Amino acid sequence: MSNANDRRMQGRVAFVTGGLRGIGLAIVERYVAEGASVVISDLDKPDSNIASEVIERLGDHASYIAANVTGEDDWKRASDMVRERHGKLHILVNNAGTDLTGPVESLSLPDWRRIMGINVDGVFLGTREFVPLLAESGKEVRGGSSIINISSIMGLVGYAETSAYNASKGAVRLFTKAIAIEFATKKMPIRANSIHPGFVVTPLMQAGFQRWVDKGFAERPEDLMETMAATTPVGRLADPSELAGAAFFLAGDDSSYMTGAEVVVDGGWTAQ
Repeated sequence: MSNANDRRMQGRVAFVTGGLRGIGLAIVERYVAEGASVVISDLDKPDSNIASEVIERLGDHASYIAANVTGEDDWKRASDMVRERHGKLHILVNNAGTDLTGPVESLSLPDWRRIMGINVDGVFLGTREFVPLLAESGKEVRGGSSIINISSIMGLVGYAETSAYNASKGAVRLFTKAIAIEFATKKMPIRANSIHPGFVVTPLMQAGFQRWVDKGFAERPEDLMETMAATTPVGRLADPSELAGAAFFLAGDDSSYMTGAEVVVDGGWTAQ
């Protein structure tokens, strides 16, 4: 991590959805440590314990807005906040997401629409709302502004009883490629790339494993974590900070020639 004299994101402004926990929080922490100003969005109320703790810990370089990524009005409020507070935006990280598991014949249409709303609609709405500001700000930095969409290895390969999640993350992958080509063709100074995490120890994963335990598939969440680790070539699950490194790279000048790419961070899982 950079020291105070070598903050490579100094002067950059970032917006990170789902930024109070897991991968999102790790990305926020890395960006702030590198000198960026970061606006965090999540569902928690601004005066909640977790929001208050995160903002107090990160200091003046972080701010928070409670927003639902499925709501157009919430995205408009977020855009207004960023313009009023910073007047620019160089990095948009569409990280907020949820999961849904189960046999395809057991999935309800409302549950299907919910995961698509969060995982897909949220990425679309955030991109659409912030493109004008990203295009303006992208003139200031090498390679342009950066949109980073958090997909998954489940956006690359199929997996049993995760069809809805697979579909949503596959949509994120191809949406990212499409907007990357669109912006490049129009000579807009915005890059777009996706990150595809493998199995990462996050509150979302732990909650998902607990649901599998409740269904009788294992005795403890730890048993499922050990099984996942054993199927990963490097033999362990990822820490969220290991995804933050990829997000830092895609946000900065070192990736200035990258757009429409997918960065897989999975301990070798999809290489098998």
